[in-house]
Amino acid sequence: MKEIDGQQLPQGDEKVRAVRSMFDAIAPRYDLVNRVMTFRMDVRWRTRTVRELGLPDGSLVADLACGTGDFCRELQKHGHRPIGFDLSYGMLAAARTSAPLAEADALALPVPDGSLDGITCGFALRNLVELDGFFTELARTVRPGGRIALLEVAEPPNRFLRWGHSIYFGSVVPKVGGLLSDPSAYQYLPKSVAYLPEPGVMLQRLADAGFVQVERQLLSVGISQLITATRRSDTK
Repeated sequence: MKEIDGQQLPQGDEKVRAVRSMFDAIAPRYDLVNRVMTFRMDVRWRTRTVRELGLPDGSLVADLACGTGDFCRELQKHGHRPIGFDLSYGMLAAARTSAPLAEADALALPVPDGSLDGITCGFALRNLVELDGFFTELARTVRPGGRIALLEVAEPPNRFLRWGHSIYFGSVVPKVGGLLSDPSAYQYLPKSVAYLPEPGVMLQRLADAGFVQVERQLLSVGISQLITATRRSDTK
């Protein structure tokens, strides 16, 4: 088991069960807590993420770990055709979007090879059982030349900002989340950052999976990160 601050973090099937149960529990107030904790910056981050896809109108884009449908609505605003997948039925039940939704594991998507023009995913990389399998699944389902845009939390590079962010994310977020929603879930979520590999390692893994133009941008002085990449065209 991975351990941080004396707390063991689940792995494998145990992690799948824990993540599903946690998001089922926090689904009813998930959007409210997100808006409060990020001071609505999450809205701007999603808009930026969809814009960075750089796909033409009418593109078929899957949003993975779609939650209550925030990204699906943003994709529709930009003229795309979104479909959403989430492991948590509770999240899907609370969704507010007209896009088609399905319960599915992001490591085994129920779509044919190369059938998607793009994929978005917001704040879910650290909740996956393993990233290599996820990146392989992205490469399988996105057509050559298609795009992916992955939004995730990050740590500011400036040491003073990093110190302040660690206090906010590690202490304030759990308290706010506990008041508005499920306390145990918002104790776990800040600690789940420990699952993420170093940025350079993550970008290399995406390249190894079959992506080019792999880029990482820091947003809002570095408290979130946006990773974009293009599916490599087959040359064989």
